[in-house]
Amino acid sequence: MEKLNFEDIDIYRVLSSMHEGVMIADAKGIVRFFNETQAKIDDIDPQDAIGKKITDIYKLTDNTSPTMRCLKSGRSIINETLMYQSQLGKVANIINNVYPLYKSGELIGAINFSKDYQLLEKTMVRNKALPQKKKTKSNARFRFSDIIGSNQDMRNAVRIAMMSSNSPSPIMICGETGTGKELFAQSIHNHSLRKKKQFIPINCAAIPETLLEGILFGTSKGAFTGAINKSGLFEQANGGTIFLDELDSMPMTLQAKLLRVIQERKVRKLGSLKENDLDIKIISSVGHPPLEIIQDGTLRMDLFYRMGVVFIKLPPLKERKDEIEELIRYFIAEYNPVLNVQVSGLSQNVTDLFKHYDWPGNVRELKHVIEAAMNMVAKSHTIRLVHLPPHIFSFAKKQLQKTFETKNISSSNLFRTQAENEKQIISNALRSAGGNAAKAARSLGISPQSFHYKLKKHGLSRKNYLGQIN
Repeated sequence: MEKLNFEDIDIYRVLSSMHEGVMIADAKGIVRFFNETQAKIDDIDPQDAIGKKITDIYKLTDNTSPTMRCLKSGRSIINETLMYQSQLGKVANIINNVYPLYKSGELIGAINFSKDYQLLEKTMVRNKALPQKKKTKSNARFRFSDIIGSNQDMRNAVRIAMMSSNSPSPIMICGETGTGKELFAQSIHNHSLRKKKQFIPINCAAIPETLLEGILFGTSKGAFTGAINKSGLFEQANGGTIFLDELDSMPMTLQAKLLRVIQERKVRKLGSLKENDLDIKIISSVGHPPLEIIQDGTLRMDLFYRMGVVFIKLPPLKERKDEIEELIRYFIAEYNPVLNVQVSGLSQNVTDLFKHYDWPGNVRELKHVIEAAMNMVAKSHTIRLVHLPPHIFSFAKKQLQKTFETKNISSSNLFRTQAENEKQIISNALRSAGGNAAKAARSLGISPQSFHYKLKKHGLSRKNYLGQIN
């Protein structure tokens, strides 16, 4: 057998034919190779990319581009989710794997492998020669690819959810508010063979007890005054998935009836003697550990055993602080094109605050804080304390006092710095607008009422800025 000589292999031909996007950049970030798959992901001609710096091709900076960060650190970046926009306007959602390239111990470049989920899905459908079907009835839009982070507990939760998605067994998701319980429920549905059928979510805490039974199980004419023949949500979700959010808010009497539905796989409308068979995936969620809510008397133990056959626990963000930076990059990349801004990162003060804040609202709160701050940045590229919504300071005040005092940093100084930064930004906006308060408010993306409140708060007068346009 002839010995394989690796020097004879045309590596560029291999990279060109890969189903993953491949981009190679030199040590300065200049693109030297750009395969056709990457061209499809970005909707860019390879010839238009080669020879240009990465930050000239994409609306990214040296701090937000995975390849540039790899070149800066000399370390690999593994399975990092990134949503970004090209300079031509194409938005992509990919997973990056970037590796530094060394020659004789010297860093000479980096190679980036990227996967685009939409392109991957189209490839799978084409390879399996699946017939085109009418648009799904499901309103579940999230998939497991939308779950960000490499935290071990979170990835374990994803693994369990994927493995059980096609099982008929009920799934219970446990997690604090904002940890992504419905995101998981929708992802389970879309990962299953039921994905073309209905996904029906219902918040058990949002519907009055007197109406919930009829809404879930349906009604028959004459069951009560004004009752009509109407299918309940269980029947409507038949063949698909129903998600019972905040299950422990359901009245105990209704929990007993729900238990029977799960055990018998049949549902009977209010006022009817007829039972209808059910083929349905049942997912539920609770916001506290089951032992606590069972002892509190808000969840039946026998219902927990039936609903929690597969149990998935989602970690709170305070236990995933190593992933906050990754989440922030993702949200910044998501909102930059939406809000038409060019934010690249956080100031050191904001970074310190985020590290020591416990995030009671979890990922949902972090996302909303980033979105709110990016509405305030105007032309700035950095999120600063002054851009943050006020509630985060109210929620964090006691905690920050303890944390910062242990570092000999007074929390009062932190809030004073925030006020000074805000005053400076208001002052700059007025100066740029020549004292026109309405124009200055628009430039900051806030209402005129809020702007006038801030003027009064900081003792500023627009009259002092008349005619001072920079």
